[in-house]
Amino acid sequence: MRRPHPDAHPTPTIQVLERMFALIDVLASREEPISLKEIAEQTGLHPSTTHRILNDLTLGRFVDRPEPGSYRLGMRLLELGNLVKGRLDVRDAALAPMRDLHRLIQQPVNLSVRQGDEIVYIERTYSERSGMQVVRAIGGRAPLHLTSTGKLFLASDELPRVRAYATRTGLAGQTRNSITQLPALERELIRARQSGVAHDNEELEMGVRCMAAGIYDDQDKLVAGLSISAPADRLEDDWLPKLQHTAQEISAALGHTGSLARG
Repeated sequence: MRRPHPDAHPTPTIQVLERMFALIDVLASREEPISLKEIAEQTGLHPSTTHRILNDLTLGRFVDRPEPGSYRLGMRLLELGNLVKGRLDVRDAALAPMRDLHRLIQQPVNLSVRQGDEIVYIERTYSERSGMQVVRAIGGRAPLHLTSTGKLFLASDELPRVRAYATRTGLAGQTRNSITQLPALERELIRARQSGVAHDNEELEMGVRCMAAGIYDDQDKLVAGLSISAPADRLEDDWLPKLQHTAQEISAALGHTGSLARG
């Protein structure tokens, strides 16, 4: 007797998945619970089919039934979403886009995060052809107010927190271009908030200028900064859109859906 091929009837399984996704999409489109009748109408499924699939999803906690005959998305989806979010790593998301940006501009591209009153460099893509000595190695630290990425983090703070930072650090400088006075720093941060980007004009190291754009997560929180470093006379304004596009690409990989502009 001829045995049926295990893939002889793939359609029913695919059809059930398609119907399940359609039901979830309908539930996701509404904040309040939806009746079985309305769900069936919106999906075009027979009420008995709709009820059967929703019942299975309820058993798996993907759907909740707050009262008989009405449904909403369940907590299991939130739990799974949090697991995915927890496994997203900004460095992993950033590395390939950083390399693409470096190939375009042939200058160092830096990824850094905030730790207290400093930024910490966690990744860098560069080549010896950049013509600039790399002195901020991965793991290196720098004061927030002297760096382009650090200014983005300060710009995301409320004014009292910025002033508390200034009091704690004394806004110590490292070059003749360093911003060491609070009023000047506040003006710089206003510009960063309005444009969504920040600059370092030889404030950390003489001969080196930087520009930075923020990387945001799904909660619209600034989690990292992406910056380009270059010899002071070679930093090009034309790189800024490319930098912003790359930062937005990384943000999207972390679940961010909004614009990077903070004006």
